[in-house]
Order: sequence, then structure tokens, then C-alpha cells
Amino acid sequence: MIDLHCHILAGIDDGAVDMTDSVAMARQGAADGIDAICATPHIRHDHDVRIAELAGRVAELNAELERAGVPVTVIGAGEVAETAVDGLTDAELRAVALGGRWILLEPAPGPLAPSLSTTAERLRRRGYRSLIAHPERHPAPEMSERLAELVEAGCLVQATAALLAEGEASEPLLGLAREGLVHVLGSDSHSARVGRPVRLSNGLERLGEDAHLRAHLDWVANRAPLAIVRGEEIEPPFAGG
Repeated sequence: MIDLHCHILAGIDDGAVDMTDSVAMARQGAADGIDAICATPHIRHDHDVRIAELAGRVAELNAELERAGVPVTVIGAGEVAETAVDGLTDAELRAVALGGRWILLEPAPGPLAPSLSTTAERLRRRGYRSLIAHPERHPAPEMSERLAELVEAGCLVQATAALLAEGEASEPLLGLAREGLVHVLGSDSHSARVGRPVRLSNGLERLGEDAHLRAHLDWVANRAPLAIVRGEEIEPPFAGG
């Protein structure tokens, strides 16, 4: 499996605090059957993430994981804030895109706004498709409508596995998935010491409880994430059911 959304790079944003923490996060992922983790530090104005340094940091972490015998590969990317997109050069966008093609796009705080669709369209014109991050953080009565507009425009949607598995966001997220508005999962883990672990299996199990979604679980868990990190075009094989 591939974790598409994880703050595993140490000391760079609000994620892993040091290399020991990063390695522990990778161990969590390996124990869950995850063999690749996308490092997606926040690319936004309240974090001083230097995009030019990311490739070196990813290489350093991969070397440490090899020394530690952790069977996980870290893939460089970023979680790009809606408000930061226009300030990034083409080279910077390529550096933080999953597979050089997909932008993990973080909506602005609050309910999903029409500006998110506008931003996704600007990214499309620059040659990128958008993977909308953690919609569960933006609840509002019009969420389904907004997500449907984004999906119709070619976006995919990533939900947080732990919040799909249990808690107050679980049922709303499952409802969105039944509508064809959740396509892949990510851990959105920030540390092995506190908060959500690097784990996807619990969210996938929850999706598998629904007969309509169960038929597409391999696409959600494997085929779609692999296509995304390869920078391939992919369309969901399911709609609402």
C-alpha cells in the first residue's frame, strides 16, 4: 500500500520532530502493510518549508530507513495550500507534485469555497490534476455539492483513514464515499509519538463494510495510489451507489 499523505520529514513543519520519530513512523507504516509513504510537508505561508531542500531530505530519510532495515520507501511531494498555489513557480509545483502530476491540495480553512474549484482549474491549466486533502476538516451543508463539482472537473478526493475508521467524522465520510466523493486514503500522520499513526488498514476495513465500495476496494487501496505516484491519468471506476 501507499500512504499518499504523511508528515514524515523531520523538523520541517508540524510533523516528525526528529529522525528517530521519522523512522518510528515508517515502522508503523511497515507494520500496517504500507511499503511507500509520500512525504507531504505543508506548503503554506505559516511553515518555512524550503522546496529546494525536499529532495535531499527525502534521500537522507530513505538512507536512514535502509540502514535501520525498515522496508519502506519515502516519496517526495507536498501538501499545497490553496492559498499558496499562485505563488509557486512551475519548477516548485513539479517538485511537490505526486508523480510530477498530482497536487495534494489543502483547502483554505472553513467550509469548502468556490475558490477551491477555481484554484484546481488554474492548476489544470498549468498541467496538474488535484487530489483534494481531508474534506472531513471542512464540514458544511454544501460539502457534497462542492466535492461533486470538483470531481466533475477531474479532481480526486483523499480522506483520512483514522477518521473514516471511527469517530464523529466516520459516518459522514462513509456517506461521501457512497456518493463517489472519496477515492483514496492517507494517514495524515504527524508523529509516531502522538496523534494518528501511519495506518491505512482501519479506514479500508471501514470502506469494505459497504457492499458497493467493497467491489472497488483494490482500486482505492492499490491501483489509484500507484497511478497517482506514477503521475498517471486515472478516473474513478465508481460513482454514487
